[in-house]
Amino acid sequence: QLAESGGGLVQPGGSLTLSCAASGFTVRYYAINWFRQAPGKEREGVLCISSSGKTTTYQDSVKDRFTISRDDAKNSVSLQMNSMKPDDTATYFCAADGRPGCTGRGADEYEFWGQGTQVTVSS
Repeated sequence: QLAESGGGLVQPGGSLTLSCAASGFTVRYYAINWFRQAPGKEREGVLCISSSGKTTTYQDSVKDRFTISRDDAKNSVSLQMNSMKPDDTATYFCAADGRPGCTGRGADEYEFWGQGTQVTVSS
């Protein structure tokens, strides 16, 4: 199971850290992805961290602003979001497909999902 936390309301230019806690499996053996879905839009991949710790960014709009990291002691993956923009407003999900590498596959290909956490960027 995956469970996200840390969402909320943040002003433009602010920062927020999301956490994805895993239970029933060890995250360091699998790639963990962050997806987001804005109202009326498709779910899109944002960042991924592989079992080896390599990170992949799937959205140019978050480069140099969002960072993904893993805490093996806590069996969790975090998404640090800085310099946030209104366009970052979405429900954020963590997901896994049971593979060790970041594959960049579409959301439909992932079988393990958290419940999502809402992030709203607004003044």
